[in-house]
Amino acid sequence: MAYKIVILGGGPGGYVAAIRAAQLGAKVMVVEKDRLGGTCLNRGCIPTKALVSGTEVLRGLRNSREFGIDAGNPVIDFPRFMKRKDQVVQRLVTGINYLFKKHKIETVKGTGKLLSPNSVQIDKEDGSSEKVQAENIIIATGSRPAVNPSWGYDGTTVLTSDEILNLTECPKSLLIIGGGVIGCEFAGIFAELGAEVTIVEIMPSILSGIDKEAARLMQTLFKKQGITLKTGTGIQQVTKGQDGVAVTLETGEEIRADQMLVSVGRAFNTEGIGLDNVGVKTGLKGEIPVNSRMQTGVGNIYAIGDVTNKIQLAHVASAQGIAAVENIMGMETEMDYTVVPNCIFSYPEVASVGITGQMAEEQGIAAKAGKFPFMAVGRALAAGQAEGFVKIIADPVTDKILGVTIVGPHASDLIAEAALAVKLGATAAQLAGTIHAHPTLAEAVMEAAEAVHGRSIHI
Repeated sequence: MAYKIVILGGGPGGYVAAIRAAQLGAKVMVVEKDRLGGTCLNRGCIPTKALVSGTEVLRGLRNSREFGIDAGNPVIDFPRFMKRKDQVVQRLVTGINYLFKKHKIETVKGTGKLLSPNSVQIDKEDGSSEKVQAENIIIATGSRPAVNPSWGYDGTTVLTSDEILNLTECPKSLLIIGGGVIGCEFAGIFAELGAEVTIVEIMPSILSGIDKEAARLMQTLFKKQGITLKTGTGIQQVTKGQDGVAVTLETGEEIRADQMLVSVGRAFNTEGIGLDNVGVKTGLKGEIPVNSRMQTGVGNIYAIGDVTNKIQLAHVASAQGIAAVENIMGMETEMDYTVVPNCIFSYPEVASVGITGQMAEEQGIAAKAGKFPFMAVGRALAAGQAEGFVKIIADPVTDKILGVTIVGPHASDLIAEAALAVKLGATAAQLAGTIHAHPTLAEAVMEAAEAVHGRSIHI
């Protein structure tokens, strides 16, 4: 049977691509070896955010006396805490299955392998296999946690972000290798649940990719939360025993913990899918190079999501999936990575879009900056969440907003306004001149825009 598009992978890139293809009238098949939704829905974005939401409730109960409410001493039912995560995930997976049925998208559970530029072999879950013909193929096979073989990864004592989501009890102590986004999110979750958490990061700071001032603040706040940080050092040796894991750092210091989470990046799922059969080349890390239309070196074969090694975020994968399909269907759509919001669901949240101050310096831009603290925002004080700030970077000549960093309550929601401003080329003056509702957290964005010109009202 011939299809207009066969998609390998049903994650946030693949399933969104399939729906857009169906909307545009294409006959489409999705090959997925696990559940629809991919890593994001089943082992990443959604389950971790369900846990983050649980810790927010727990933190609120613990801080309730500040609001004149005595909630007593909250008791954590860890199995129920984790079960709610699974229920949220299942509900969303069911929703995607419904959308596939609604749009008459065919799904096959199994793994796909390219035999030629127009044929795919599918090895099904039941042991059978099938060959299908495709005018176009989209590779959306995603990524998996990277592990160092010498660290003794076993999925029990030494974990990745996959296994830690399936724990049946909270460890008394947790050592996290890697102070990036994933490591910091899990650090916040398990520290709130009562674990003794230590982060080891080889870079001088955790969250090294964000605004330097934001990273410094997060280090301070993590320490206040009881999280121990060991930065600027790597791992020399890992030894596992019956009572957990012992890790010797390059500094010579030894750290012991019940369990260890390895969070040092992702590896691309490009092996064994027949790329050599069709002449699709891969890069040094196993990624698939693509052009702005998401095409590989073979014109009718596209790649989207993590395998492209552009920006490993679910919303980027979805945008790439839409771009790939629209190009297949004769539309002219190109990916633009200059305006991509990035969110970290720590406590407090961190979100950014566009460039940071240090990036402006590297690019030779004498940018103007405006910063406004949440402690001067009435809504933040009323909610008891006054840590953090909004910082806006603007062009010194045109006043156009080049980038925004937010550390504080609901930063992941507030960044949407900033992303729109950067996308549309809005100026700091235009954003400042837009009336914002009071009392809201978004007033911090308006005041930061005013601060670019030294005209903040409340500081």
